[in-house]
Amino acid sequence: MSNYNPATETSNSHSGGVQSVDRAISVLEILAHRGEAGVSEVAGEIDVHKSTAFRLLGALEARGLVEQAGERGKYRLGFGIVRLAGAVTGRIDITQQGRPVCEDLAEEIGETVNIAVLQEHYAVNLYQVRGPGAVTAQNWVGQLTPLHATSSGKVLLAYLPTKARTALVTQSEMKKVTSHTITAKTKLEKNLAEVRERGYAWAMEELEIGLHAIAAPIHDRDGEVVAAVSASGPSYRLTEERLHELAPVLVKGAEKISHRMGYLG
Repeated sequence: MSNYNPATETSNSHSGGVQSVDRAISVLEILAHRGEAGVSEVAGEIDVHKSTAFRLLGALEARGLVEQAGERGKYRLGFGIVRLAGAVTGRIDITQQGRPVCEDLAEEIGETVNIAVLQEHYAVNLYQVRGPGAVTAQNWVGQLTPLHATSSGKVLLAYLPTKARTALVTQSEMKKVTSHTITAKTKLEKNLAEVRERGYAWAMEELEIGLHAIAAPIHDRDGEVVAAVSASGPSYRLTEERLHELAPVLVKGAEKISHRMGYLG
């Protein structure tokens, strides 16, 4: 009688795959630390047979993530790593270049200031500074927020090419987060047109009751809007009137970050 168990095989296959990924990442970390390493050194570091280390290095080499260093049989990181790093470099630059400006904005406006970027159907916050007047310890960093219900999300939507924006809005659920959330696509598009006209976006109790926010676009060196800087605070203090009064301050801050990113416009 056979002891074959499909579930066990699937589980073992899955475990083996995860182990291979873990080992491959370890190989990259070893090369990053050492600069160069031979097959025997890599095998010893990750405690595998030389043939396994050779296969791992071969797979990574095929993807351009490692390369052989001349005739010495040593391996080093390949330029494929640069390609992967390039996918996040822009976001890192935005945070680094935006930090001093956000600190100044938080001090001047007195409220919480965030930098957010587009991630699929959401705005994700990368960096936050709490102003002296901030009344809560809410940390928005890393949080995914709906595009249609936030000032940052509206900025990111408003400056997308028409075709991309239409596709994104069509695919989005446009859930009603509060009684003030815009859920009609025609109404949202009208709001976004006003955002482009004024150069900033606002959200009044659209994400949370009692929370108001305003946001402005950040451009990269090519002139594309790659992020939004926002200021948010309690509605009793950040009133509709005050939101629009503060708009020039926030827009100027966004322009400073854009210039630090290489934008000359």
